[in-house]
Amino acid sequence: MQLTPIIAIHMSAALSAVVLGPFALWARLGKTVRPRWHRALGYAWVTCMVAAALSAIFVRDFGVPNVWGYTPIHLFIVVTAFSLFKAFKALAQRDIATHRRYMQRLYVGACLVAGAFTLLPGRYLGNLIWGSWLGLL
Repeated sequence: MQLTPIIAIHMSAALSAVVLGPFALWARLGKTVRPRWHRALGYAWVTCMVAAALSAIFVRDFGVPNVWGYTPIHLFIVVTAFSLFKAFKALAQRDIATHRRYMQRLYVGACLVAGAFTLLPGRYLGNLIWGSWLGLL
C-alpha cells in the first residue's frame, strides 16, 4: 500500500483527532470549566473524526484478511458514526453524563485502540514506522 491522497487525508484527520481529543475533554474537567474552549475544541475534534471515518471508507487493504477490501478495523467507521449520533442526541436532551460517556469512549476506542491497530506490522503505518523509520522489521 502506498501513501495516496485519501490515506494522507485519513491520517491527517485521525492524528489531529488524537491530539485534539484530550484538550477538548480537559476543557470540561477540574474546578475551572472552560465551555468556549470545550465547544470549539469539541467541534474541531468531531470534524476530524467525521473526516477520518468518511475517508476510511475509501481506504481499502487487500493485503490482509478482508471482505471487498474492508478489514475488521473498518468496523470503527460504524462505531464512530453511532457514537457521534448518540453523543449529540444526549446533548440535545441535556443528558451531559451520557454525552460525556459516549465521547470519552469514542476517543479511547476510535482514536487510541484503532490507532494502536494501525501500528501493527503489516499495516501501512506500522510498516512505515517499525520498518522504514526504525529499521526493526
